[in-house]
Amino acid sequence: MMGDRKIINLEDGWSFMQNGIEKLRKILEDDAQEPFTPEEYINLYTTIYNMCTQKPPHDFSQQLYERYREAFNAYIISDVLPALREKQGEYMLKELVKRWDNHKIMVRWLSRFFNYLDRYYIQRHNLAQLKDVGMLCFRDLVYSELKKNVKDAVLALVDKERDGEQIDRALVKNILGIFVEMGMGGMEAYEQDFEAHLLTNTAAFYSRKASVWIDEDSCPDYLVKAEDCLKREKERVGHYLHASSESKLLKEVEKEVLAAYETQLLEKEHSGCAVLLRDDKTEDLARMFRLFKRIPAGLPPVADIFKKHVEKEGVTLVKQAEDAAGAKKDPGAKDKAAAAAASTEQVFVRSVIQLHDKYLQYVIDCFSNDSLFHRALKEAFEVFCNKGVAGSTSAELLATFCDKLLQKGSSEKLSDEEVETTLEKVVKLLAYISDKDLFAEFYRKKLSRRLLFDRSANDDHERSILTKLKTQCGAQFTSKMEGMVTDLQIAKDNQKEFEKWLDDDDTRRPKMEFGVTVLTTGFWPTYKFTELALPEECVGCVSTFKEFYEKKLQHRKLTWIYGLGQVSMKGNFSSKPIELNINLFQAAILLLFNEQGSLKYTEIRDRLGLPDEDMARNLHSLSCAKYKLLLKEPENKSINQDDVFTYNEKFTDRMRRIKIPLPQIDDKKKVEADVDKDRRYAIDAAIVRTMKSRKVLPHQQLVLEVVQQLTKMFKPDFKIIKKRIEDLIARDYLERDKDNPNVFKYMA
Repeated sequence: MMGDRKIINLEDGWSFMQNGIEKLRKILEDDAQEPFTPEEYINLYTTIYNMCTQKPPHDFSQQLYERYREAFNAYIISDVLPALREKQGEYMLKELVKRWDNHKIMVRWLSRFFNYLDRYYIQRHNLAQLKDVGMLCFRDLVYSELKKNVKDAVLALVDKERDGEQIDRALVKNILGIFVEMGMGGMEAYEQDFEAHLLTNTAAFYSRKASVWIDEDSCPDYLVKAEDCLKREKERVGHYLHASSESKLLKEVEKEVLAAYETQLLEKEHSGCAVLLRDDKTEDLARMFRLFKRIPAGLPPVADIFKKHVEKEGVTLVKQAEDAAGAKKDPGAKDKAAAAAASTEQVFVRSVIQLHDKYLQYVIDCFSNDSLFHRALKEAFEVFCNKGVAGSTSAELLATFCDKLLQKGSSEKLSDEEVETTLEKVVKLLAYISDKDLFAEFYRKKLSRRLLFDRSANDDHERSILTKLKTQCGAQFTSKMEGMVTDLQIAKDNQKEFEKWLDDDDTRRPKMEFGVTVLTTGFWPTYKFTELALPEECVGCVSTFKEFYEKKLQHRKLTWIYGLGQVSMKGNFSSKPIELNINLFQAAILLLFNEQGSLKYTEIRDRLGLPDEDMARNLHSLSCAKYKLLLKEPENKSINQDDVFTYNEKFTDRMRRIKIPLPQIDDKKKVEADVDKDRRYAIDAAIVRTMKSRKVLPHQQLVLEVVQQLTKMFKPDFKIIKKRIEDLIARDYLERDKDNPNVFKYMA
């Protein structure tokens, strides 16, 4: 059959194809031209097919492939380029879009006519496909000539839009689509021929704008404009730019508008970051955070200003507390009454809590919980939370605050929920205090008083704060305190057993009611043991309890701390009897006056066996303070060894029950001494623990590792660490290296 087919010459066949191509050009130029009929399409396709399938030398595949390219070039040179060259600006862009659309139609139709080339000849010879050849013709002849003018025209339209004018966004989108398609599957053409110039243009545009704004606008107004610019540029990408341009475009805006002027903006005299913090401009601060987060290293300067501001406010609180404490001590101060009305410590700690609440909320709301600002807040609070107020350390103030809060009859009338919330906030503040061990010791002292003298308002709150402290500082921090709470519960159970034991045999019961609280020495603060010749009424009580306890626990030794004893007794006065709530020493003194109306100081001391220090305090409380149960000769406010005391039979009071307090002892120095002692043990243990695991260590590294271990509880002094190392060398725990005295070895 193939042999019967008539041979088509190259020129004859191409002449027929040219007629088809000419018709296609007319269709593209004139919408009134009739489209191809199916018969015409088949004839054109068949002609190419036949010319490609003829036997050599009549197989014209190569010539047809070349003439396919020439057909495009001829069309572009004769029709497309002249139409584009005669137009400028937006009109040129519209013509280019039209010509590009026509060109794509032409490529689609011609590639169909010449389809047989694509299927066999092109694949065998590894040539560019027909569709790509058509595109390359447009790129090489039209795009390469006009790309600069097109780019300039598009950038002019973008500038117009940035200045507030309306532009034909669809036109720009179509033009930029041509840049993308000219990359033939890649983005090089778009990026090199348009995007790079857009970015340069954008940087210049916003550099001009920002240089005007920085002089005219306040910091908040400038940032509003900056945010608006970024929003509009992002929208511009959505309207007509390629999606890949978004991050690059915004980066240019951020660089020119934000990064270039960050320092000037933050430090603006009447509207900078510090002023916004001072005036609580939370919305402006949130915007500042959002914007400066976008630029490299944009947030640290903001966080630094935030830190300095919080630190300044905290230091102001410390100074106010110092001034209030000074006013309280100054009897001539005008606001003495106000100063006395509220405890300085309570007001200070409450103010610090409020300050922390306020700026923690700033970190959450304005600074999106950013870790940089959490750290800034922590560092700021660490500065002023470790300053003393009126001679008291922050650790002591915090412990005192908790004590007042948890006591019965607290001046702060708070609901259970409010107490819980306040305790949680106090524990958060503790994280900023370096001497946590000092807080623990003060807190333990005050907790012991609340527990022993039944001053605690709520057992649940006591357990709750211990749980919070345990979570914050670890189990070791609260182990003794938890032991105290448990101890007291065991003591109550023990007292019930004792009562039952007394009920079992009435002969055992002493003449008066009494209770004993048995404590475990290791948990509680160290109490001074004071010898006392017990009044006859109390001797039987002690011996009865000893008998009970020794039967129950044979190998436990009881040490009686008489100084903590509480007594309720009736005082018979001429006007009326009054119930007295006093300590055991006061009771022992008063009971002596049942036998004699007057006693000398020395007689009381000899009969009770009390040290002078305790004698002076207790006699002062009974004869020189508010309630004068004893009259003193001579009448003055000091207790001396030649004083004579007489029972004041005429004493009276409007109350039927009175509590006679002792003058307060400032045990601050003792607490601090105990803590220093514990610290020495802790440093020793840390040194030995480190050396035991490392065996050999240089001095500097040993010190650093010890500090790292101990810093959670307190900041160890380098000089003390050095002393402890020397002490451990003397005690043969460590030795210096013979060749290098700065290196230590562990001695097993």
